[in-house]
Amino acid sequence: MISDTPALEPWQWPEERWRALVGQVRAGRPLRPASWKDGARCAVALSFDSDHETNELRDGGRSIGRMAWGEYGARRGVPKILEILAKHEIRATFFVPGVSALLHPDEQRRVVDEGHEVAIHGWIHELNSELPYEAERDLMLRSSDTLEKLTGVRPVGLRTPSWDFSPHTLRIQKEMGLLYDSSLMADVDCYELLLEGEPTGIVELPVEWIRDDAVYFGMHRFQALRPHMPPSAVFDVFRRELEGAWHEGGIFQLTMHPHYSGYRSRLWILEELIDLAKGMGDVWFATHAEVAAWAKEHAA
Repeated sequence: MISDTPALEPWQWPEERWRALVGQVRAGRPLRPASWKDGARCAVALSFDSDHETNELRDGGRSIGRMAWGEYGARRGVPKILEILAKHEIRATFFVPGVSALLHPDEQRRVVDEGHEVAIHGWIHELNSELPYEAERDLMLRSSDTLEKLTGVRPVGLRTPSWDFSPHTLRIQKEMGLLYDSSLMADVDCYELLLEGEPTGIVELPVEWIRDDAVYFGMHRFQALRPHMPPSAVFDVFRRELEGAWHEGGIFQLTMHPHYSGYRSRLWILEELIDLAKGMGDVWFATHAEVAAWAKEHAA
C-alpha cells in the first residue's frame, strides 16, 4: 500500500512516490484479436447502466422527484431498450447495482431470459474510492450474490459505479475470479490489467466518457449540471466512434442509461447506431463477457 505524505506537495514527491501511484493499476498486454467471431471486422458491445433510483440513494438523497426519474428507467426505459434489441436480435450487457436489482427483480430476470448479460455495478452506486477494503469487498460480493440469486447466473464482469476505481478494486476482482472489468480508459481495445506490475488475467474492456450518454444528457436542477447537446450531436459523436472502430478492426463500446436515453426523443440514437453498424457489414454484436473472452483467447 502507498502511505500518504501530507507534509509534501505533489511537486515535492520523490520519484518512487509518483511511480508507485501510477503503477498501482496499469494497462498490460494488448488483446486485440486478428479478427472477431465468425471473421467479423468489428465488435459492437452495447451496455446499459441500470442505475435507476440508486443515483439519488447513494449520496443519502431523499428527493422523491429524482427517485421517480430513476424509476422511469425501470418502468419505461429498459422495456423500450429491450424491444429495440429484440427487434434487431442483438445481445447486450446490463450493469446493475444490487439495490436496483432488488427493487426491480423481474427486470433482471427478463434481461437474462432474453439472452442478455447482467453484470456487477456496485451495491447502491457507491463511490469505491471512498471505501475501505473490507467494505468495498463486502459490497462487491453482496452485489454478485444478489444478481446470481435473482437471475440464476453468476456475473463475470464488473463496472464500478461512476467508473470510480479504488486501490483495492482490482485486487478484489482478482479474488472473485472475474473475467473482465469495464471501468478504465487506457485504450480503445481490450487489454490485460496489471496489479502493481503483475498480470492479473483480468481483461479490461475500456469505456470512455465520450461514449457515455450521461455526459451529454445529465441533469440536476439544484446543481450546475444541465444537458448541453442535442441528440443529433450526440449521435454524431457515437457514429464517428463506431466508424473509427470499424476502420481499425476494433471494438465499439457504448454506455447508455435507461433514465437518460430511454425517451422518445433519444431512443432513435440507439436504433440508428444499430442500423449503421449492420449496414457496414462484418460486425459482431456481443455482450461484454463475450467480447472479453474472445479477446483474451484470440489476442494476436
